[in-house]
Amino acid sequence: MHGRKAYELVKEFSTGEKGHLKIFNNELFERVIEECNEHHNALESLIRKMQEEGLEVQTAKTADHYGSLIHHLSLIRNKRCLMAYVYNRAEILRDLAWKVGLLHELPPEIQEKFSDSEEQYFKDHSKSLKLYMSQLSLDVNVDMVPPKDPYIKVRVLEDLGSGIILSDKSANFARHSMHFLKRTDAEQYIARGLMEELTG
Repeated sequence: MHGRKAYELVKEFSTGEKGHLKIFNNELFERVIEECNEHHNALESLIRKMQEEGLEVQTAKTADHYGSLIHHLSLIRNKRCLMAYVYNRAEILRDLAWKVGLLHELPPEIQEKFSDSEEQYFKDHSKSLKLYMSQLSLDVNVDMVPPKDPYIKVRVLEDLGSGIILSDKSANFARHSMHFLKRTDAEQYIARGLMEELTG
């Protein structure tokens, strides 16, 4: 049945947990592309047949005209499903770049869900963001709402050792030690679970 595979592809994405990726379904994706090629070849064949019979493709109300219309609409629908699948996955990749990728490498269990092109897209997007921030000397990944105080109190959860250079000092981050740090310096350690912000 026309469009069944494309429907399965979109349904697979929509039934997943919001903001989380499943492994890229390369097999189903390729089968939808094959179906698109079949529709395209059938469409061209019907149009060629009508032209050889001297019929106007747009206005002739023959079985071939309606057959070509069905193939054309099926082709468009499949292409839209493919684009929806790729676009929605790309949105998650961009979110990952903002939340995780700028601070450190993604875990292997996330990376293995990427297709080859998605992996390259993620690297290029992260690289562009880092380049932009370095040119501005500004970390746009920290606090979308400006904090009341640029410094926060943190507790070190794992021994990080001494001599770690921060933007305004060097520090010894022994396990369970507490520090008053610039938010921008602490953010990368908090995101990796090496520190926790203390409130109050």
